[in-house]
Amino acid sequence: MAGSGHPSDLPPLTPADIGPRVPRRGARPVAWLGRWLLRAIGWRVVGRLPDVPRAVMIAAPHTSNYDGLVGISAILGLRLDIRFMAKQSLFRGPAGALLRAAGGIPVDRRRPGGVVAETKRLLAAGDPFWLGITPEGTREGAGEWKTGFHRIAVELGLPIIVVTFCYRRREARVLDTLWPVGDPAVDLEAIYARLDDVTPRHPERLSAPLRRRR
Repeated sequence: MAGSGHPSDLPPLTPADIGPRVPRRGARPVAWLGRWLLRAIGWRVVGRLPDVPRAVMIAAPHTSNYDGLVGISAILGLRLDIRFMAKQSLFRGPAGALLRAAGGIPVDRRRPGGVVAETKRLLAAGDPFWLGITPEGTREGAGEWKTGFHRIAVELGLPIIVVTFCYRRREARVLDTLWPVGDPAVDLEAIYARLDDVTPRHPERLSAPLRRRR
């Protein structure tokens, strides 16, 4: 895996900083809406994105639905083509339309194996897009992370982009881009280490792997 440390100061991330191979989508009015939402809630996006057409992007810790508001605003504002899985019940009404515009894919969480298989099929087809995943799978303090994202990255030879939402800084932070070595224990520990300096909205809901490091 490449990269190390806990970056305390990351540069602002704007559309002009995004490389030509990064998959993009969305109309300019939608991008304006995303940037307006971020300003309205007092957040910004920082860090650097790799210039690659396909990747697995994970967001952690995930302790609040507010994380989703920040994340979707950032995706829309930067016009990134990130497809992310979300439970079917969230896709009702106007909120569902916004989720789909941002790249949301409704899934039946009762079929976890089927979700991983379908995701691998989409990525293996070669279309340029990034897969977004919250590996904790819940906002309520998971006992362990779901490792489907790691299997997908290893089997398809994709980098893992680590993103977090820090409520102390009010920043959506792109912390690092890691190339997995293939050993889940080694790779996950490297990811956990990058999240040591992050303050979630509800620290009491941290997943067990992150809580053990505090």
